[in-house]
Amino acid sequence: MPETDFLEDSKVVPGKLEFIRDSVRFEVTGTIPIESALSPKNPKINVLLKSSENSLLFEALELTKNVGDYSYNQSFTLAYEPWMEGAFLEIQFFQGKKALDEPYQKKVLARGVITTPLLAKVGKVNYDEPIPQVGLFISTGIMDTDLSRSKEFLIKFDAGSSTIKMNSANTQAIADLKTFLTENSSVLSFKITGVQSPETAEGSSSKLGMDRAEAVNRLLKESNISIRDSLLEVSSRWNDWFDFRLLLREYEKISTQRKDQYYAVLLNELDYQTQSQALRKISGFNQVASDLFPNLRVAKIEVVAKPLLGLNQAQSMILQKALEQSNGNSELDMADWAIAGETTPRLEDKAKIYSKMTELFRSVIPYNNLAVVKMRLAQRTLDQEAKDALWKEANELLYQAAKIDTNPYVLHNQGQIMVLQGKTWEAYKKLSDASVLTRNDNFLRYNESLRGALDILRGDYKLATLRFNYNYTEPKDFFNKGLAYYLAKDFANASLSFEESVMAGRNYGYGFYGLAMIAAESGQAEVALLQLDRAIHSSELLYQKALVDPIFEEIRSTDEFFQIFRPAASKKEN
Repeated sequence: MPETDFLEDSKVVPGKLEFIRDSVRFEVTGTIPIESALSPKNPKINVLLKSSENSLLFEALELTKNVGDYSYNQSFTLAYEPWMEGAFLEIQFFQGKKALDEPYQKKVLARGVITTPLLAKVGKVNYDEPIPQVGLFISTGIMDTDLSRSKEFLIKFDAGSSTIKMNSANTQAIADLKTFLTENSSVLSFKITGVQSPETAEGSSSKLGMDRAEAVNRLLKESNISIRDSLLEVSSRWNDWFDFRLLLREYEKISTQRKDQYYAVLLNELDYQTQSQALRKISGFNQVASDLFPNLRVAKIEVVAKPLLGLNQAQSMILQKALEQSNGNSELDMADWAIAGETTPRLEDKAKIYSKMTELFRSVIPYNNLAVVKMRLAQRTLDQEAKDALWKEANELLYQAAKIDTNPYVLHNQGQIMVLQGKTWEAYKKLSDASVLTRNDNFLRYNESLRGALDILRGDYKLATLRFNYNYTEPKDFFNKGLAYYLAKDFANASLSFEESVMAGRNYGYGFYGLAMIAAESGQAEVALLQLDRAIHSSELLYQKALVDPIFEEIRSTDEFFQIFRPAASKKEN
């Protein structure tokens, strides 16, 4: 080692390089000491930014000779490139008349670049993560409409029996059930509840009710009514006045005042036997019991279902015929076509429908929606040439839509494509124009979340926090919100948002990574390692990032840090 450390007080400001907006800015300062009368011979200072992929050697720094040293102070502004994230910044000292390949001394000033804003989720695809959904369809609203309906069907039994007799009432109940399921084939829940009346002949245990429920379940299978096990619930009720209370509501042979007497007992929350004794004391109870108790010898089938969305069979046949023909005529109106496109699950089928619609109707809807299909198909390919071609097709369709009418959905989709192409500033203008054209809350929630992510990339963190003032359900939106607060130094709100991201999707590791950043920022090494362990096991991108992220520089030298990475590395190799 040289006797004199000529780079001892060399430093970089700030101490960790950081991506801000689209650049990395820093300042290198220091002095070269002159000891006694001996001055370094032809001193020269170089600065090198180098990674395993690339390097950037700057021109020698300008030196100012002072009484006791040479000083240097120079600012740098670099257009950020991805290779810089894992680079190190090195200062090199040369001396002597001859040009030397190797420096006399060198010192690493900083390792890596903090690129936290680039974590913002804007729709880009990472190969080991779920494909982000991009683009907004113009909706008919049918998918958002609650079309579910519920209906009850009764299978009746003789007193004390669990054997089903297919009399006219029970036969009709099964027929009605089949009709209901045909008209509402999307079943949401299906309950079979065996009920028994308080009559002595009905027994003194709940076994009869359950036997009735299981008998009905067998009958349904024999009648070719198949219900998925996950939707089916088979149970019984006994020593419970609930079903009697329901019958009493429709019973018309007693006055309202008398009914109030019954309800006063039925709703007093006392035990079944106490309520039973009180009911029998009410005048006229025997007649009420005679009329209503037989109707409790039943099994109830309670179904919640809704019709399948889309066209009916006849309309579907007309649609298929129109798709196969080359003429510009259709028996279906535009609303029918839009519903067909919206309710068709496969992107390829949507493309056929919306493409045909552009021939039949002069409307923004088919052009915009076909463009969204192209955007989502682009998300599914890793081939950049194919992706670019699909984006070009989508943009051409959106251009045609914009010629028909100025529409916020069209502007949003144009902006989204620009984001994916890296045209951040142009995208921001499109998204801003889209926001002023509508007050639709669902649209604004989606549009403003993307706009907020761009605010993060633009370095306007305070403004970004305001964009996320909506109710979200997706983990990526909670993460972006947390990222905005984190970069704005509001760590309390950042922590809450990152935790919400974790709760919305525990397999989405970004929330854990955000919590790890906050813990590292506050010096909680153990907590940071715990959260980081969870993050790196969910995403290869986060695994690679954590290895170079300067935020974790202080804990990266610990054995505990590499202990959490060794199992993750082994798992990825296997």
